[in-house]
Amino acid sequence: MSLNRPNIVYVFADQWRVQDTGYAGNSQVKTPHLDSLAAQSINFPHAVAGIPVCCPARACLLTGQHALTHGVFVNDVHLADDAVSMAKLFKAVGYDTAYVGKWHVDGRGRSNYIPPESRQGFDYWKALECTHDYNNSRYYAGDSEQPLKWDGYDAIEQTRDVQSYLRGRKDEGQSDTPFLLLLSWGPPHAPYETAPETYREMYDPDTIQLRPNVPPEIAEEARDWIAGYYAHCTALDDCLGSLLQTLEEEGLAENTIFVFTSDHGDMLGSQGEVKKQRPWEESIRVPFLLRWPQRFGREGRAVDALLDTPDILPTLLSLSDIPIPETVEGRDFSATIEGGQDPSGGAALIYCPHPFGQFLRVDGGREYRGLRTLNHTYARDLDGPWLLYDNDNDPFQLNNLVNRAELQALQADLDALLHKKLAERGDEFLPGESYIQKWNYPLDRTGTVPFSW
Repeated sequence: MSLNRPNIVYVFADQWRVQDTGYAGNSQVKTPHLDSLAAQSINFPHAVAGIPVCCPARACLLTGQHALTHGVFVNDVHLADDAVSMAKLFKAVGYDTAYVGKWHVDGRGRSNYIPPESRQGFDYWKALECTHDYNNSRYYAGDSEQPLKWDGYDAIEQTRDVQSYLRGRKDEGQSDTPFLLLLSWGPPHAPYETAPETYREMYDPDTIQLRPNVPPEIAEEARDWIAGYYAHCTALDDCLGSLLQTLEEEGLAENTIFVFTSDHGDMLGSQGEVKKQRPWEESIRVPFLLRWPQRFGREGRAVDALLDTPDILPTLLSLSDIPIPETVEGRDFSATIEGGQDPSGGAALIYCPHPFGQFLRVDGGREYRGLRTLNHTYARDLDGPWLLYDNDNDPFQLNNLVNRAELQALQADLDALLHKKLAERGDEFLPGESYIQKWNYPLDRTGTVPFSW
């Protein structure tokens, strides 16, 4: 094993859309540490969460596979214990592995103990399947089945724990061993009003300027949501700043690949919609910053490539000089960072195999398959073409151009590319119930896999 392999610190929030970062042009939300990181990082401004919902996105991250391959295409189902996954691969070449925060791929109760064989190779462990009670947040440490409680706002305490982990490596004689560390924050996912008071006081709902695609009838409610959401974002930004400072103080920053991202976005009233699973920009677009000073320096730059969640694992493996196993379906973007071609073929596939939760059919939810290119969004549902947007000229997606006669050639090209990508995956685009039956998942009366807290 090469002692020059980089450390990896991978930090991801739950439901933080890229549109709500200062570096991406939002002047309302205060994210100074994130903006500073962006100025030193490789920025993928077109990064997407192809399947924009919690458990599927996390399983795609860990395995580098698409959701219809690993089977986690809805929330609260179990990622197979024998999956070929991130921590196992890094551990096999000598990395220490650590996970702190929200897990959400166990699928056997959101508050239940997760045994070691279901942790996908992570050894240092302070995690819980899922909670959104950020000020009364429990977790399990190591192999103890006794639940513990984070003291106060969990993201702050989780960050402090990671800082302690980093500081303790020298004391424990681990300074020559590379590590893979994932920190998974629960905010800024709803409930939006629960950030620490100091941060909530920074944002007055009455002064929030809404995106133009938020309809007037929900404007007041959306301002309340967004003010609280921004409070969470700024709290997390301070956590990020503290963590980055610790890496500098411990002499770890230069040879650490530091990633900041999110599992998916949040509609927050745009298009009259809430939460995720939707194909619109606010749901699918995520921040993705990668900093590795030793190799790429500290001068930030943008890479116009369509990075999707399954692409993250092979890219990190390649950057760390670790072979990419055949089970991985995502594409390696390491050469793209160095100036090479975008391996996506010009588009990322966006999809929802089975609508559930806040995206039920009775509320407008639908199965869809679509593409996000550098310039356009195109989607089909089971009845045919559904959405077509020119994102350059219509960034808020106010004008659906689908089936316009003057755009027939463009739509046909996008449709052909979509079918090509589906064929490459072996995705027959069946009704959602077909996949539910294949994987033998139970559904409750709302069409959601039932779960217990």
